[in-house]
Amino acid sequence: MIDLHTHSAVSDGTDTPAELLATAAAAGVTVLALTDHDTTAGWDEAADARPGSLTLVRGAEFSTESPDGRGGTVTAHLLGYLFDPGHPDIVAEQERLRLSRRERVRTMGERMAADGLPVDGDELLARLPADAAAGRPHLARALVDAGVVPSVGAAFDDLLRTGGRYYVEKENTPIGTAIAMIRAAGGVAVFAHPFARRRGPVVDGSVLRDLAADGLAGVEVDHPDHDADDRAALRAIADDEGLLVTGSSDYHGANKTTPIAAETTSLAVLEALVARATGAEVLAG
Repeated sequence: MIDLHTHSAVSDGTDTPAELLATAAAAGVTVLALTDHDTTAGWDEAADARPGSLTLVRGAEFSTESPDGRGGTVTAHLLGYLFDPGHPDIVAEQERLRLSRRERVRTMGERMAADGLPVDGDELLARLPADAAAGRPHLARALVDAGVVPSVGAAFDDLLRTGGRYYVEKENTPIGTAIAMIRAAGGVAVFAHPFARRRGPVVDGSVLRDLAADGLAGVEVDHPDHDADDRAALRAIADDEGLLVTGSSDYHGANKTTPIAAETTSLAVLEALVARATGAEVLAG
């Protein structure tokens, strides 16, 4: 079983990198990609904790802004695999985004506190490592712990919803810049869940075709948020453009109900992805 999209507590998951790898191994996963949001801070712990039977592919999920193919823009996520984490452009951009995420959490916490909600953004951030990628799930977990909402999902449905009273926009990287940055660092770029409609507006298929010409290597087709029609449409685009087709759980621990390896990638696709990467090595079981 090959799962190429998971998150740890270094970003918005609930498992530490070591716990994530243990969970994967216990579930029978043979290849796991760690792809925390806008950070590689969990790479070393994951490498140190890797069970001998598990192959680790290190990466990150980049927060980007993409054309939507209809004259506007949307927030999009880009998976970068096996890039050099010390590449100066990667380091600078991930630091910029991490700082903006922390300020966003602080501001949203202040807005909630002003309305009497038991949330202290500064206290929450103080509990996180300085290189962790803070986000709305951390605020959601604080609301759950305080008994304000019953679940993380309920927090996102109401108090933390996009465009809501407490919402603050976050900064993103233009997707073309992110693809170029990942490639320059020896990595491979895959568009994450492009048709995940329940998350908000999505891109038109024409955007994927344009990005393929700009160096996009693959598209995450088999994802819990894609229905059968979405998957068929994405496979057709991937076939036309020569894009790799990946599948992943997008596991977040207790912050989401999707289990690890709910969706998987074929061995042939993994091998093709690894063959294109020069920035970081696979830690093989």
